Amino acid sequence: MSKPADITFDTTVHVYNHCLCFAAQRAARALARRFDEALAPLGLTSGQFSLLTSLNRPAPPSIGAVADLLVMDRTTLTANLKPLERRGLVKIGIDPADRRSRRLTLTRAGRTLLRSAMPVWKRTHAEIDGRLARTDPGALRTGLRLLA
Repeated sequence: MSKPADITFDTTVHVYNHCLCFAAQRAARALARRFDEALAPLGLTSGQFSLLTSLNRPAPPSIGAVADLLVMDRTTLTANLKPLERRGLVKIGIDPADRRSRRLTLTRAGRTLLRSAMPVWKRTHAEIDGRLARTDPGALRTGLRLLA
């Protein structure tokens, strides 16, 4: 049996420079940190902002629909909803058409907080788009959506 070849540092550099997964993970963590800091005065994380935004719909979505949108499993979504529900920002109710299913509603307090957070999000997003000025932010978003 032959001994597997050692992975060289050149291989590590190659992965660092070419791996989309690695680049996306690093960018996602950096973006989340930036939005977390911007939204902290409102008592929100970037994930909570995304979750509240996903509930801002004409009709209350199902847990499954929100999980699909956020590319999140239902268990993780339910865990992320609990603190928002405790704060009175989200209501988890029974679906009248299917009592086994749950519908998610953004409460008045949730809408008020989301309205307050939107200028913070817009300002932070404009700063990030400014850093991408030499690229095409729209093409980047399109590519990321294709991967999700």
